[in-house]
Amino acid sequence: MNGRLCILELRSVRGTGGGPEKTILFGAERADRARFAITVCYIRDERDDVFGIDKRAADLDIDYVEVRERNSFDPRIWGTLKGIIRDKKIDIVHSHDYKTNFLAWMLGRRTGIIPLSTSHGYTGHSTREKILYYPVDKWVLSRFPRVIAVSTDLKNELVRYGGSPARIDVMLNSIDPDAFTREPARVAPIRAELGYTEGEFVIGAVGRLEPQKRFDLLLDAFEPLARARPAMRLAIVGDGSVRGTLESQIESRGLGGLVRLLGHRNDVAVVHHAFDMFVQSSEYEGTPHAVLEAMAMETPLVATDVGGTSELARDGVEGLIVPPHDVPALRAAIERVLDDPDGARARVLAARTRVQSDLSFEARTRRLESIYDALALERGVRARAEAVPSRVPHA
Repeated sequence: MNGRLCILELRSVRGTGGGPEKTILFGAERADRARFAITVCYIRDERDDVFGIDKRAADLDIDYVEVRERNSFDPRIWGTLKGIIRDKKIDIVHSHDYKTNFLAWMLGRRTGIIPLSTSHGYTGHSTREKILYYPVDKWVLSRFPRVIAVSTDLKNELVRYGGSPARIDVMLNSIDPDAFTREPARVAPIRAELGYTEGEFVIGAVGRLEPQKRFDLLLDAFEPLARARPAMRLAIVGDGSVRGTLESQIESRGLGGLVRLLGHRNDVAVVHHAFDMFVQSSEYEGTPHAVLEAMAMETPLVATDVGGTSELARDGVEGLIVPPHDVPALRAAIERVLDDPDGARARVLAARTRVQSDLSFEARTRRLESIYDALALERGVRARAEAVPSRVPHA
C-alpha cells in the first residue's frame, strides 16, 4: 500500500462533550500529516439541540465529519460508517466510548479495519450503564488488539474483565502548555470582569455538574472555611443535571453571596486567572483534564485521589491529594494552601514543569502515533510515506 495511514477518530457524545473532545480534536490537528491522515467523526443525535462539537471543530484545521442518527439505536448509521471507511480508505478506527467501541469492533469484523480504543473511564451513573453498557464494553475491549487506558487504575479494571495486560497501554491525558499559560497582567482585569475584588480569595472548580464530581462535598468543606474567613469565595465552572440541587444547597446554607455557578465556558484558561486555588472533589475520574489545566495555569491544586489524578499530580510535589468523600481532609488541604503560600508556590512551579515535559500534548501525540505504527505493522499494513508536505506539529 502507498500513502499515509488513515485513521478514523470515532466518538458519540451529547451536548458539549468533555475532556476527551480536547484530546480528539487537538490531537487530529497536531498529527504528523506526512504520515497520518486523520478524520474525526462524531455520531450526532438529531434530537440533541445543544451539540457543540461541530463549532469547535470548525475553528481547527482538521477533517471533520458527522453521522446523524434519529435515536440511540438508529441502524442507518452502520451503512454510513462503512461508506466513510470505504471512501477515506480507513486503516484504523480509534473509538472513544462504549457505543463507538462496539461499532469499531463490529467494523473490524466486517470490513477488516483495525480497531483501537482509548478508554476514558466509566463516569456514568445510570442503572443501564452500570449493569449493561459498561460490563459489555469491558468484554468488547478485551477482544481489541490494543487498548489505551488513561490511568493505571483503569487498566487494572480492564484486566479484571479479561483484558490482556500486554495489549493495554497506559497513556495519561495531556495538555498544550502554550495554550494554558498564566499571564499575570490579565489577573486583575479578569477578576474584575467576573466581579471579584482584590481582597477576595477565590477557590475555583471546573467540571460537569454531575453526581460523580461531588460538588456537594466541596460545598460542605467550603462552608466552615467561609464562616471563619470572610474573604473566601467559591466559583464553579460547568453545567449539568445537578445544577438545581447545588443551587438549592447554596441557598439553604446562606452561601448565595459567596458561591457562584458560572455555567459552561469554553475559556477555562481565561477564567483560571481569577482563581487563587483549584479544588477537585470528585469520587471518580479517568485522568482529569481539569487537573491538567490547573497545573498548567499555575493554580495551587487540591484534588481527590481518584482515577489517574495522583499520576498527574503527586501528593506534596505538584499538588495536595486527599481521599475521596473525606470532607475534613479536603478542608484541611485547602487550609494548608491558605496558610503555607511558599509551599503552594513550590508545588505550582513543579506542576508547570511537569506539564511542559512529561504531560505535554506533543509527547502524547507522538506516543499515540507510535501505537498506530505498531498496529499497522502487526496487521501487515506498512506506514507509508506520501508526497505530502510535512507540517511541524504544534508544540
